[in-house]
Amino acid sequence: MRPGRLGVGIIGAGRVGPVLGAALAGAGHAIIGITATGFDAIERAEAMLPGVEILDAPTIVERSELVLLTVPTEALADLVAGLAATGAWQPGQLVVHTAAEHGTEVLRPAIERGAIPIALHPAMSFTGTSLDLSRLLEATIAVTAPGPVLPIGQALAVEMGAEPIVVAEADRPAYAEAVAAARDFAAGLVAQALRQLHEIGVERPSQVLGGVVRSAVETALARYPDPPIEP
Repeated sequence: MRPGRLGVGIIGAGRVGPVLGAALAGAGHAIIGITATGFDAIERAEAMLPGVEILDAPTIVERSELVLLTVPTEALADLVAGLAATGAWQPGQLVVHTAAEHGTEVLRPAIERGAIPIALHPAMSFTGTSLDLSRLLEATIAVTAPGPVLPIGQALAVEMGAEPIVVAEADRPAYAEAVAAARDFAAGLVAQALRQLHEIGVERPSQVLGGVVRSAVETALARYPDPPIEP
């Protein structure tokens, strides 16, 4: 491991954790281990992080300099509090979660035991495969962290291949709502169009819609450019 690299442990082997772990490994960090329960999770972890140990959560926290929490949003607070109740969190340890809705306050039980909190949310839909690594290169990651720690969060986002954007703690719910609205609206419309094309016998309807959807999104984004940043 190169100087300045971290030992990273991942709690959660859904579609997000193994991909971000692979991105951090590609930047030179050492993946200490990952939790994985169930055949699909274990298969995904082994495919994206070959040779990495599958461990339980307390062991992950004990061995890691950076703990990456990629569990469902509704499970995050209880996980952090449960680990705090056992005395697992360590002073100076980086604790990073990926829930869009939360900033760092959800990590309060870990903070109170000396851990350093960072919230990172990649604004993209994950497949849980290597395809996501290339998608990260075109994505942004929302970073929320205390002022002195913010550069660390931004650096981690860059190392994953994405562009960091700073989102204030109070703005995380609005940020999450906007991202979810765009994702869900697009998914619903595409599903409806696919069904309609399938019903009229169009072969490979996804190929038909692929160009339409991509060009429509690019046109819409160009129509509403980012406002200038005031000095």
